Amino acid sequence: MADILALGISHYPPLTGPDERMSWILKRMLQNPRLPLGLRTPAGWPDAMRVEWGSDEGTCSAIRHRAELVAWLRRTRAALDAFRPDLVLMWGDDQYENFREDIVPPYCISAYDRFRFASPPGNVWAESGKTFDLPGHPEAAKMLTGRLIEEGFDTAYAYKALHHPLGHAFTNAILYLDYDRKGFDYPIIPFAVNCYGRRVIAQRGGLPTFDKVVAEADLDPPAPTPRRLFDLGAATARILAQSPYRVALLASSGWSHAFLTAKNHYLYPDTPADRRMYDALCAADWDCWRNYPSVAVEESGQQEILNWMCLAGALSELGRTPKEAGLVETWIFNSSKVFLIAPPP
Repeated sequence: MADILALGISHYPPLTGPDERMSWILKRMLQNPRLPLGLRTPAGWPDAMRVEWGSDEGTCSAIRHRAELVAWLRRTRAALDAFRPDLVLMWGDDQYENFREDIVPPYCISAYDRFRFASPPGNVWAESGKTFDLPGHPEAAKMLTGRLIEEGFDTAYAYKALHHPLGHAFTNAILYLDYDRKGFDYPIIPFAVNCYGRRVIAQRGGLPTFDKVVAEADLDPPAPTPRRLFDLGAATARILAQSPYRVALLASSGWSHAFLTAKNHYLYPDTPADRRMYDALCAADWDCWRNYPSVAVEESGQQEILNWMCLAGALSELGRTPKEAGLVETWIFNSSKVFLIAPPP
């Protein structure tokens, strides 16, 4: 039996930029002409949100938020280096990046030879045009795809990119796990999940637009159900545990997103819903995870938690509980962030 390390991190995009810009998503949501009058200024916000915003539009809070996220990323990288995997399989969402109107698979394994991408402009590392070039692991990717198909999971696969070299759920995971820029050369297998489902084309997997209201009839078909993705993750762990490879399984995403949480007027995430799922994760309450309703996912803006459904299924299959876990809460920085480290016994 091969050893497997289970990890979970956030790929929060504003972390690539400076602290003074970290609250830009909230500032964009404040431009919503349908926002209730009482919420248009901090005077009408919940007390904790107003405190986090402060007198500097969140810059001091951003410094603290970054420090907490980077501390977890460093702990995760240390666990990865101590484990020394043959490959890292990453579950991440594709937000209208590689998959667009021509094809939207429920999930897809990238069996590329190599992955090349550039650092985003204006990043905190002061990198201008730096290119990353990482190896893939086509042999393991094809083996996993074939075995999943044999187990009843009709898994899409690809040998080259369609519209985008690699979505930010994967590139940011690599950038952040290499936050201190000591290098990252582990072979990767990106396993893209259509987390955004009904809004992947209608909303282009991103922020809502305020110039028009998207009608129910204009939404897309739904994302795969939590149950299906939980079972997919379990099958993935089972197959890889029987393989000759030493594997790190990584879920890359935030949880509830403010810009997806209509009941909060797109201003702040559904933290209570995230806390319930986090408590269930720490308690290894896999029935709670597997039976989580899709409607609850959408109502709480938790579309990206579907990446963690795969990880939860893997943990269940492996009989694993988190050794380390953390929930980083916020009102003004768009999403709850969760981290997990679960090494083999």
